[in-house]
Amino acid sequence: MTYGEALAWLYARRRTGERGTHRVRALLARLGHPEAGFLAVHVLGTNGKGSVVAYLEAAFRAAGLAYGAYTSPHLVDFRERIRTHLGPVPREAVVRFVAWAREEAWEEPPGFFDLATALAFLHFRERGVALAAVEAGVGGEKDATNALSRVALTVLTNVGEDHLEALGGTLEAVAREKAGAFRAGVPVVTGVRGVGLEVARKVAEERGAPLYVLDPQDPLFALPAPPGLRGAYQEENARLAAAALRLLGLPEAAIARGLREARHPGRMERFLLKGVEVYLDGAHNPPAAEALAREFVAYHLVFGAFPRKDVRAVLAHLLPKAQSVRYTRAGEGALGGELGTPFFADPWEALEDALGWAKADGLPVLATGSLYLVGRLRERLVPGLGEDFA
Repeated sequence: MTYGEALAWLYARRRTGERGTHRVRALLARLGHPEAGFLAVHVLGTNGKGSVVAYLEAAFRAAGLAYGAYTSPHLVDFRERIRTHLGPVPREAVVRFVAWAREEAWEEPPGFFDLATALAFLHFRERGVALAAVEAGVGGEKDATNALSRVALTVLTNVGEDHLEALGGTLEAVAREKAGAFRAGVPVVTGVRGVGLEVARKVAEERGAPLYVLDPQDPLFALPAPPGLRGAYQEENARLAAAALRLLGLPEAAIARGLREARHPGRMERFLLKGVEVYLDGAHNPPAAEALAREFVAYHLVFGAFPRKDVRAVLAHLLPKAQSVRYTRAGEGALGGELGTPFFADPWEALEDALGWAKADGLPVLATGSLYLVGRLRERLVPGLGEDFA
């Protein structure tokens, strides 16, 4: 079996039945419970999860730890999702896992994310990972990552309008699903506000989980170095990560270095193309789009999105500062010409069109709406990117 064939099999797996952790728990049981082999920081929230993991990962590296990181989605190659102190998961490990999984019989077949999560935990055990930063996929309590058995600390970044249909339809229901992953006695660091904070406080109290709420005046949340990721909103993510790292007992020097050196591709990522500033950002829900738009005075917009996203609300935040706009297909299964006009089937052609407008007035180009769109453009903008995962 080739790596490409293994990925094709993985991507074709669809979850059946209700959301929950029972499928991934069955996987982990057959693998000998690899999740028991490492401590984890479980990172939940609507936005900012990946950024917090990036800060944690950089600090773990600075401290010389045997670490793991699990995030989603990937931009170019599946292997980006599963990383350790020794690098991304090898192709051979992916092929070996798929060869095993597809020969197994399941009462309720696991879906793609169940399989990816089990592979991550297995790989962490094989690489001798001591501490892993694990980003939830959707929600919390019923997310596959909640099969973690040794959670040292939980981070809940925020609660906003995304995946409403899957998580109960209201912000309160979303908050309950995310807070449902809180563990008895395990500290929680959070930046939630409003109804989300009310729910978090209640669940934390019920479970005896110490709750640390973001307060810039609290030394626990102090920034020992400026965040390495762009965007004013990154200050909050960095403060949450700094607090988590202090509660974990990492040295202050490692925390500072981690904040400075964190990298998170596809989030306010800047390129210079033909003399024009191009920014790629995966904002795909209203809160993220609102925060992103605040970073600019004006721009030329390239936009692509998928069904089930609140496209109208996202565009309501992005369009007021757009001096021109063109729509494109973010990836397979994404929205097409129904987004609006002008429409370009090829994202690169949409970007080229935006560059022409940007050269005339000196404004930047902003490509956003989907991490899949960002991945397609980034593959062209970063020479040899695919080779990094060969």
